[in-house]
Amino acid sequence: MRAVLFSEFGQLPAVTDVPAPVCAPTGAVIRVEATGLCRSDWHGWMGHDPDIRLPHVPGHELAGVVDEVGAEVTRWKAGDRVTVPFICACGRCEQCLAGNQQVCDNQEQPGFTHWGSFADLVAIAEADTNLIALPDGQDFVSAAALGCRFATAYRAVMTQGRVQAGEWVAVHGCGGVGLSAIMIAVAAGARVVAVDVSADALALAEGLGAVAVRGDGDVASTVREATDGGAHLSLDAYGSSATSLNSVRSLRKRGRHVQVGLMLAEHSLAPMPMDLVIANELELLGSHGMAAHEYPAMLEAIRSGRIDPTVLVGRTITLEEAPDALATMDAGGHPGMTVIVP
Repeated sequence: MRAVLFSEFGQLPAVTDVPAPVCAPTGAVIRVEATGLCRSDWHGWMGHDPDIRLPHVPGHELAGVVDEVGAEVTRWKAGDRVTVPFICACGRCEQCLAGNQQVCDNQEQPGFTHWGSFADLVAIAEADTNLIALPDGQDFVSAAALGCRFATAYRAVMTQGRVQAGEWVAVHGCGGVGLSAIMIAVAAGARVVAVDVSADALALAEGLGAVAVRGDGDVASTVREATDGGAHLSLDAYGSSATSLNSVRSLRKRGRHVQVGLMLAEHSLAPMPMDLVIANELELLGSHGMAAHEYPAMLEAIRSGRIDPTVLVGRTITLEEAPDALATMDAGGHPGMTVIVP
């Protein structure tokens, strides 16, 4: 099969022929119809993820058609239209049995723990636990956009963030996760302030109903002023020491910070104003994907038209264009989500 392969961290990948994945007895092989290009893929390519072993095929946001299922799979068959969460759970550990598959003790992640979806085919573990049926009428491109960024944002806003109508929500970073969070928060009846350094990204955020704030200068003070005293809920959707700190400092008393953007490399031990956390009784929360069993509520919101991930897709590209797109992702220049259609 064709796949985007890199053999050294930070060196330009290439589209090449590689062996097709083998289907495990409890797993499935998916023919990839669309797969998102995410900042997490860039982090992996740069060598920031310790799970990756070279050579490697990236990609973790996918939608497609079941090509093959293992002998022990009972819920799926070849030809089914599916997507998957980027955290593939074992279904057996303490966390899975409690319904917290997004923090499974034995989790696998396509594109990180094993070869991913920048390819014609990708193997998915524990198909009966992890595959999600696509509703009739939902296209593969919008479904691929759900896999990491949109689903992560949905859970971060709705479950971890506990957003309420009328609250002020600040979103720091208006890439795929941030724009998704803005759309979801607005649909929930919240008032949203969007923070970014890119004028194009802020224009997209304004189009979704947010008030735009430049992400330079004294960001926290600017957000507190725009939100009449501070955000009730603030999300760092980018993932850096500066954006996480700005997010926490943007909160009003008893506010909630949700860390969504990955904090890797030099940002993994970011400083936090714990004096404010104590004095203002702030909550610091993490959000790490969304379990497969939580998808129905989000899919119903999409079906009803309350949220629409298709408007967040900035461009679609071919598999042959993916290596350059991955290598230049950190430079920005393409607002919205990029989706690869192999």
